[in-house]
Amino acid sequence: MHVLLIEDDELVASGIVAGLRLSAITVDHADTAKWADAALATSAFDVVILDLGLPDQDGIALLQRWRSAGNDWPILILTARDGVHDRVAGLRAGADDYLLKPFDLAELVARLHALHRRAAGRSVDVIEHGGLRFDQASCLVTLHGQPVELARRELALLQALLHAGKRILGPDQVKDSLYGMADIVESNAINVHIHHLRRKLGPHIVETVRGIGYRLGEAGK
Repeated sequence: MHVLLIEDDELVASGIVAGLRLSAITVDHADTAKWADAALATSAFDVVILDLGLPDQDGIALLQRWRSAGNDWPILILTARDGVHDRVAGLRAGADDYLLKPFDLAELVARLHALHRRAAGRSVDVIEHGGLRFDQASCLVTLHGQPVELARRELALLQALLHAGKRILGPDQVKDSLYGMADIVESNAINVHIHHLRRKLGPHIVETVRGIGYRLGEAGK
């Protein structure tokens, strides 16, 4: 899952980014509406976390502008504005969820997974594919009942493939799922992650569609 965090408090943002990355979530951070617009124009995100108290534009106005433009990213408002009228205004402006500060990181992660699976048309966090079972909330992967240890970006790659199903993901889509905008990506990085995933989950778990990209294949060795 690739998340854009829009939060102007650097201390709060750094804590959220660190916590989400421990949950195998790829995160980019923007501290103004201007930078958020630029990030959303140049990279693909699965969920947006939006603070309402931004220095250059009110979060509700920003949300309304995005929705008026037809953008349908799942958006979670994360704010200290705790009035009922604030929550109603946020939801009416187009937010999909509303979480108050201070918050528990585990709850934030659970809400992000709920928004992500809802956007993908799923009702539960656990995805099963043949003998493969992936619990997105706990990041636990098993193959034929045996646990499989995957690194953070291997988990992100597997999640992207499982959510895509039989759709082909282009190289840029795979890159967006695995890396933040500030990350330095080696030219062979994606191939290395695919190699490791094939070694751990079977040689056909990732199908290469020559000249186009990658899609989910069969799990198992």
